[in-house]
Amino acid sequence: MTSGTATAWDPALYAANAAFVPALGAPVLDLLAPRAGERVLDIGCGDGVLTRKLVDAGCSVVGVDADAAMVAAAQAKGIDARLGDARALEFAHEFDAVFTNAALHWVGQPDVVTAGVKRALKPGGRYVGEFGGHANIAAIRTALIAVLARHGFPAAGAETSYYPTAEAFRAVLERAGFVVETCQIIPRPTPLPATGMAGWLATFRAGFIDAAGVPAALQDQIIAETVALLVPSLQAANGDWIADYVRIRFSAHLPE
Repeated sequence: MTSGTATAWDPALYAANAAFVPALGAPVLDLLAPRAGERVLDIGCGDGVLTRKLVDAGCSVVGVDADAAMVAAAQAKGIDARLGDARALEFAHEFDAVFTNAALHWVGQPDVVTAGVKRALKPGGRYVGEFGGHANIAAIRTALIAVLARHGFPAAGAETSYYPTAEAFRAVLERAGFVVETCQIIPRPTPLPATGMAGWLATFRAGFIDAAGVPAALQDQIIAETVALLVPSLQAANGDWIADYVRIRFSAHLPE
């Protein structure tokens, strides 16, 4: 589900612990309002679950992702998925729309990415997406950093995710010449699957833990202690887990 990040992904693990990501992408697809015959670029297509919906809507779709295993999973679904970096898009004025869901926060360098999106679009082309916004998973990140520090692993510099305010990302779009229809922060507490917070951490923060220098033999303990620290804030009375997601959802277009 990434594009332009060093994080390695396991499609089977992602399907088991993170199926809610494409499932919750329906409002972003509605905002895009894809039309049959349009050519669409999906940045950070991941395993292609959401990309497939664009294909089924009659669009000609190219998916780009930085993870080879996820690209292969998308290709297995019949998607034109290509290995690539969102910071180095090689398209020129060929797409009617660029779509992205749950990817831009992994990539960073928003001005570079947005310039590439602009190049990829035809005049009047649309740019629609959703990604992590300011204060996204703040409790989870704080708990994990605290546990790492408890074990003597400095986390400073390891968390590279990009979580801007809506105002900051609107400015990115406008600097690139986009006309912005909407750009807003959306708090979205997100129920996790049966694998709970431990599964979420294993899927989405394994790279963070690796980057902190935690040996493999200690990683399960780091996850377990982080889960215990999060019980009061993110576990419901019935035992279900709810992640403290905050998203930015945006829609913009280039002038004709």
